[in-house]
Amino acid sequence: MKLSIELSDNQGERLEAEAKRLGVAPERLAQAAVTDLLGRRADDFRAAAEHVLRKNTELYRRLA
Repeated sequence: MKLSIELSDNQGERLEAEAKRLGVAPERLAQAAVTDLLGRRADDFRAAAEHVLRKNTELYRRLA
């Protein structure tokens, strides 16, 4: 999927500066940031769901 986004001048400058510091193209840095964000949300949800299930294991057993 191709995606086009508009950044403010300040955001664009910061993206370019950070990409240069890391030695990657700004497009690759933006792609990595989006990939990280999308992956983190799934991991956060999974961790929260597992915590709730562990915390309430006894309650769920009694209700079954």
